Amino acid sequence: MSAVARAAVARDLEQAGVIAVIRLEHGSEVRAVADALLEGGIRALEVTMTVPGAVSLIETLAAALPSSAILGAGTVLDAATARQVIDAGARFVVSPVFRPLLIGVCHERGVPAMPGCFTPTEILDAWDGGADLVKVFPATSLGPGFIKDLRSPLPQLRLIPTGGVTRDNAGDWIRAGAAAIGVGSALVDRAAVAARRFDRIRDAARGFVDAVQAARHGAAVGA
Repeated sequence: MSAVARAAVARDLEQAGVIAVIRLEHGSEVRAVADALLEGGIRALEVTMTVPGAVSLIETLAAALPSSAILGAGTVLDAATARQVIDAGARFVVSPVFRPLLIGVCHERGVPAMPGCFTPTEILDAWDGGADLVKVFPATSLGPGFIKDLRSPLPQLRLIPTGGVTRDNAGDWIRAGAAAIGVGSALVDRAAVAARRFDRIRDAARGFVDAVQAARHGAAVGA
């Protein structure tokens, strides 16, 4: 993939609006969860390295999911793992921390890098270091006002808050200037997975997609 293709994937992630963070205890449930998310309208799926057999799962999903799906890897902490997931078919790489070497590896392979950052200095360092998007993490204690305040002097930043993003505040993050949102447990509910109620995950996905679209178009959800 070229730099142009890398930029296109980053734009696709922004347009998708919601990145579903799939973090499960058992890899056997990942495909059913992915199908439910796609059925609910979410196109961007991030399989974290904490899922048992994550690299193999990414390889299987990359071959099986529709071309409209944007499959990535999360909780990537080192260069070797980044290379593994990219070779397996991950189209973007997410880390909970900022490690410059990861950005370099991703760019060598033509894949967008999304490091996790918390402070304004760390966020700007990651952006200046080549991050295609910046994961604001953990966003739980920050709130949407942080995104708005940060982008006032730094409008070039493309920020994706993750952690503490719920169905009720999803639109607030977008209105504050987030490029997209990353959603984990509020979307991929472990109780629903355990009960094999994948319809609940599908319905939750629809709710998040609707909230993001409504916020982008200045409409109330359900209007």
